[in-house]
Amino acid sequence: MTKKAKIFIAIDLQNLDQTKELIYKLSPKYCGIKVGKELFTVGGPKLIEWIQKKGFEIFLDLKFHDIPNTVRNACHAAANLGVSIINVHALGGIDMMKAGKDGIENSNFSPKLIGVTLLTSHDQNSLAEIGLHGSINEQILRLAKNIKTSGLDGIVCSAIDIVNIKKTLPNNFIYITPGIRLEHSLKDDQKRIMTPQEAIKAGSNILVIGRPITKSNNPEKTLLSIYNQIQ
Repeated sequence: MTKKAKIFIAIDLQNLDQTKELIYKLSPKYCGIKVGKELFTVGGPKLIEWIQKKGFEIFLDLKFHDIPNTVRNACHAAANLGVSIINVHALGGIDMMKAGKDGIENSNFSPKLIGVTLLTSHDQNSLAEIGLHGSINEQILRLAKNIKTSGLDGIVCSAIDIVNIKKTLPNNFIYITPGIRLEHSLKDDQKRIMTPQEAIKAGSNILVIGRPITKSNNPEKTLLSIYNQIQ
């Protein structure tokens, strides 16, 4: 994966025409494209190929979480699409994450495999709802250590979490941070957020930015402004 794409744009749309119209406004010089469950379900591998032909790196954000053999095969298939980043959910356990890594190593490409800890929409109340005990920091640290043990390349987590976990992880770990907002005053389903500058200062390598750019009146101008701020 090249170092040029410090920003990945999360395009969470169900309309392929709207998706392509938005991507036409962006430049691979300033960003990569994150394709999540919503968009991949609509566009599938053909959309991945179309985005790649436009010159963009792709983060395939499907958060694989299943039995180890299924995740091995899913990661193998995803890697063969030629994307730059794939992720699995750390709650699936060490055996599952190792299986995902094995699937990639036996593919024709070498994307980075990243572990997801807790979603940035989670807070202490939602952890209690699903039966996870202890603080958010404790849970994320435990999952981060499992990601390291599994031999993955990095972690998806809130930029807020990096300070608490970075000292226990390898120096070359990749930190991908969603939940990026241009202002703290904006309220939506993301509970643990940071601005782009704060995230970079905390140690983020790649910022995943969605609505602040995709809902902007001028996505290209907003992207360029953020890009220039974090250089």
